Amino acid sequence: MRVRPPVHGTDMSRRLIPVLLALAGGVLIATWWPGAPDAVRAMLAAARGAAPAKPEPHAAAGPEPERSGLVKLTDDQVGKAGIRTDWVGGGNLSRHLHVPGTIVPNANLTARIAVKTTGTVVELRKGLGDKVAKGEVVALLDSREIADAKGEYLAARVSAALQKTLYERDKELWDRRISSEQQYLRSQASYQDLKVKEDAARRKLTFLGLSQAEIQALPNQPEAQFERQEIRSPLGGKVVERRVDLGAAVGRDNLETELYSVVDLSTVWVDLAVSPGDLPLVREGQTVAVRAEATGEAARGRIVIIVPVLDQATRAARVVAELANPDETWRPGSFVGAEIVISDKPVRVLIPGSAIQTLEGRPNVFVRVAAGFEARPVKLGRSDDAAVEVTEGLEPGEAVAVANTFTLKSELGKAAAED
Repeated sequence: MRVRPPVHGTDMSRRLIPVLLALAGGVLIATWWPGAPDAVRAMLAAARGAAPAKPEPHAAAGPEPERSGLVKLTDDQVGKAGIRTDWVGGGNLSRHLHVPGTIVPNANLTARIAVKTTGTVVELRKGLGDKVAKGEVVALLDSREIADAKGEYLAARVSAALQKTLYERDKELWDRRISSEQQYLRSQASYQDLKVKEDAARRKLTFLGLSQAEIQALPNQPEAQFERQEIRSPLGGKVVERRVDLGAAVGRDNLETELYSVVDLSTVWVDLAVSPGDLPLVREGQTVAVRAEATGEAARGRIVIIVPVLDQATRAARVVAELANPDETWRPGSFVGAEIVISDKPVRVLIPGSAIQTLEGRPNVFVRVAAGFEARPVKLGRSDDAAVEVTEGLEPGEAVAVANTFTLKSELGKAAAED
């Protein structure tokens, strides 16, 4: 048997020296060079008898990059740029039809004070612009026709009253069988005939303009005033026209019959000219926003009449809206612009159209953040004349820029160009 020669100490030292040097160098590298590869560190740890540790993620070198859609602005810079913000919320999405219009008196609150008999104007108690109460005397008229009618009525009244007394006496005698039935019947017929004449004379006075109170007071009226007739206003309002002067002859036979025109301006009408193509969109009860072209005064009313016949000259339909006018701000004859609300639908998120800016071919809004404004893409829905529905990208309660948003778009473009 071959015996292996013993290993001497010199040979053992010669073999261990390279290994020890490698281990010592690795320890130094792992200790003083943090950037050493993780595999080497693990190997060295295993050589030392320790479990390999998990590698830790490295932080990115340098500052965090800025968001591409951010426009940095301080509060002072926002104010100087005239950028106005508003909170996002819901609202009503309305569509409007723009049409021209004219303020006219309410035809249901207009009256013409006229005479129904011939005569002469002896007193005019109202002038242009004066207020008139319903039933108030506005003029006095002298008329022979009135005097004749009053006399006729009084004569018929007296005759009927006398015949009534005779009739009642003959009826009592007939009931007691003192007089003949023929006498009783004759008295009854005479009374009925005179009563008919009295009623006819009363109706004639009513037609000529006398009230029931005036007719009842005729028996006590002096004969010198029989020719005098009081002309009363049938409506409360303001005098907008006076057609006659003092001493003018009025009445029939080609003479003037109207004395005044009175209008109640507490409500007015707005005559709107709507084209035949837009007429199917209009219906009674719709809201109308009216703005005066001269003064900028604005108010809201409702459509009350849609005339079915088109105007022969303009080929437009006449649509009438009623407008409250308690302060008489709206004067008949004024030209106005009107917007008829043809649809009104609630939406969850509604923003002004001025808040929308197109970036890279997509609609965006600038949302207010701590550092300034951040451009955010949104998805739009329906729109009207001034507002747009946002279906995606915004939530109620967020603040967005709604005025001078083009300034933010320009600043964002400058930042992109510098990058």
